[in-house]
Amino acid sequence: MEIAEKMMQEENFSYDGYQVVRGEFFAHTFEPSITFNDSKVYVNTACLNRMPTVEYIQILINQQTKKLVVRPCREDEKDSFRWCSNTTKRRPKQITCRIFYAKLAEMMQWNPNYRYKLLGKMISANGEQLYIFDLKATEVYQRFREEGGKGKNGRTPIFPSEWQNQFGLPVEEHRKQLQINIFDGYTVFGIKDMYNCGKGIKSDEK
Repeated sequence: MEIAEKMMQEENFSYDGYQVVRGEFFAHTFEPSITFNDSKVYVNTACLNRMPTVEYIQILINQQTKKLVVRPCREDEKDSFRWCSNTTKRRPKQITCRIFYAKLAEMMQWNPNYRYKLLGKMISANGEQLYIFDLKATEVYQRFREEGGKGKNGRTPIFPSEWQNQFGLPVEEHRKQLQINIFDGYTVFGIKDMYNCGKGIKSDEK
C-alpha cells in the first residue's frame, strides 16, 4: 500500500535573489563542450553523440554577445568542415585553425598559449538543432614549461575573476541567455578556408 507523500504548498515562493549555479562548477564529462588549444579547435564526444548523423558543421560567432554557435550543415555548404573522424566509430576531430584562433584570442583577450574549454547547450532555433557556447564563460588551463622546454597543460581550471563572489547568474538573466536569433549578428567562420587564406600557409589538417 502506497503512502501518499504530503507536499508542502508554498504560496509566496519566488526566484528573486536566487542564482543558477554554473555548470562549469560541476563535473561535466557528458555535457557538450568545445575546446581551443594549441591553435586547434575540437568538440567532445558528447557533442557527436547527441547528433549521431551529423558529419559537417559551420561555426558562427556573434561579436556583440560573444556567443559561438556550432551549426550542422551539408558537406557542399560554403564554409562547412568535418567535425569528426571518417570512421565507423566516430571520434572528435582536432582542426588546425591558426588564423581563426588568433582572431578569437584577440577578440576575447585570451592567452593563445592556454587551453580554453567552453560548456554548451543543445537548442532548437528556427527549425534547426544547434549548439550554443558563451565565450565569456570559459575554463582556462594554463600551460607550463617543463625541463627541456616542452609545454604541458595544467589540470586545474582557472575561472573568470568576476565569478569569485557569485555562484551563477540570477534566474531571470539565466533564462534570457539562450534567447537568440541564429543569424542576427553572427559571422560564419570557415576554418579550412581561413587557415588556407594566408600567403604561404599550407593546411596540415588531418
